[in-house]
Amino acid sequence: MAEQNIQSKLVTLLKNDKIQLWNPPYTTENGVGQEQMHELAEKYAPRVDIPLVDVEVALESIRSNAVQKGSGNKLFRETCIATLEILIPRDERQGRRKNYLETRLDVTAQDIMNRITEDFGLKHIKLILSGKQLIPDKRLDEQKVKNNSKVMVLKLSDLEGKTLAEEEERRRSQDESMQRTQKGFQILSERDGSEDPTTTPFLEIADQKGNPLVIPPSEKKALIQAMGFHEKGRALMKRRQYEAALCHLLHADAEFNKCGSTLLSTVDNFAVLQLDIVWCHRALESLSCLEDSKQRLQQAEDCFLKCYGERQQRLLQIKGSSGGEDVLFLRLYLLQGLLAFHEGNDRIAKERLNKVEDLYGRLRLDTDKLDMLMGLGFSAQEARLGLRACHGDVNRAAEHISQRRQEKEEMRSREREKRRRRQEGLGTLVELGFARRDAARALHQANGDVDKAYGILLDASEAMQASTSTASPSEPNKQTMIDQLGYLGFDREVVEAALRLTDWDLPQATQLLLENQGSLPPELLSPSPPSTSPEEPSTSSDSTTGTASLDADLVNEVLEDIPQHEEDYLDGTLDEEGEIIALLKSYLERTGSTSC
Repeated sequence: MAEQNIQSKLVTLLKNDKIQLWNPPYTTENGVGQEQMHELAEKYAPRVDIPLVDVEVALESIRSNAVQKGSGNKLFRETCIATLEILIPRDERQGRRKNYLETRLDVTAQDIMNRITEDFGLKHIKLILSGKQLIPDKRLDEQKVKNNSKVMVLKLSDLEGKTLAEEEERRRSQDESMQRTQKGFQILSERDGSEDPTTTPFLEIADQKGNPLVIPPSEKKALIQAMGFHEKGRALMKRRQYEAALCHLLHADAEFNKCGSTLLSTVDNFAVLQLDIVWCHRALESLSCLEDSKQRLQQAEDCFLKCYGERQQRLLQIKGSSGGEDVLFLRLYLLQGLLAFHEGNDRIAKERLNKVEDLYGRLRLDTDKLDMLMGLGFSAQEARLGLRACHGDVNRAAEHISQRRQEKEEMRSREREKRRRRQEGLGTLVELGFARRDAARALHQANGDVDKAYGILLDASEAMQASTSTASPSEPNKQTMIDQLGYLGFDREVVEAALRLTDWDLPQATQLLLENQGSLPPELLSPSPPSTSPEEPSTSSDSTTGTASLDADLVNEVLEDIPQHEEDYLDGTLDEEGEIIALLKSYLERTGSTSC
């Protein structure tokens, strides 16, 4: 990073002096103009307060990169062959600081992956461009890859010394992990809480205080998928498995982008995700993806402002405290400082470092105070979060933790009472002759009101009896069916799909929607596979049981990565942040930017 800092400063000077190193006298037909380059280094060394030898090395690196880029531009103009800068993982660079690859842009990303595998021996990789994963079977130009693009290589596993069978098994395991995570959260995202949560867990999205948010079903599904992949990525970050974490975080980012901007401004998860992605880039030493990282940090800062308000007033109104969120701003300012240094802007880097050191000093916790709170029966996590929320005041922290415990218990008590009333209402509807699953769905739609649920069920029953004809209905009748089912609270698009699937049979479509809780899983929209043998006995019961068991396993698996404490993302020892602060400070001291 120090080398990049020097180069950024020199590039600024070269631009101001309108010097082009790729042209004579610095670059000639015979190579480099050694004397002119030495004179330029002598001129710039005192201006950047950096040793002459380091300036000479940096200038030559800038010159050779410029020549490489110029050659690449010429090649692209004449032949449409693009030059890509390939960012190889640090431990696989084989002594080469810069790696370039020439290719046409009408080839697939898989073709590039194959060439990287051949050149560097990296067999299982993913390619990242501007923070987004390149899809292997899509063309480069379709994914906005251009001449001179920087493409980051993510190595999925350490394959050195493994046998081929072990390598393939590990790759399959990683792919399966991603697929299982996706499937598990997909199942959870399709659950609406209409069934008994003790046997059928579901996820509810809440604000900073824990109050449930009312979110449109389509956005809720995307948000649950996004938050689920984010939590999986955070779990991997805690184990410092940054490459695997980044894969999950980028998937979460793609899901978040399916949500409306209004929704994202009400929760801080999107901002925290951007910080986590840039933190992984830092850990993987890929901050050269500079523009993407800058944009993500700006998105995080803007989102915090919308979520928390000016000077965090909105946060204070909701939670009654804001000290815990300072951990997020510590990481934000630290990453901004690193990026500023990377750009050669030592003044901004120093300003951010001063902010970071001030916050770090306030957020570092007194072990005696932690022991006092833990002696009162609070957990270590509760103690850390409480002290930070109350700015180190032990008495206030104890009151804060006790109050939070009481609020959670009151919320749990309300949920228990709500569940008890729901079970009573469900029993009443079942006694009246309605199917348990249909009754549960109606009760959920009626928000627990038994009378309304009864009305919904009667309307559905009348709708099922209204059409007994199997003939294809006319357009007006189709619209009437759509309106009838829409009146019952089902989404219009899902209603139309169900009617088409049942050949416009209203009773069957109604039953299909009720059985699937108002949504149609992808498998119902796909044609059934042909039977392998007409004499094969039916195994639908076994299949259903097996599917339910697999779903339960997938759900339990992903729920393990969901933290029990709602403020887990604010908890941390700050040990890693301390290491990075010391590193940035040493960089700035080396470049002579610190002053008393």
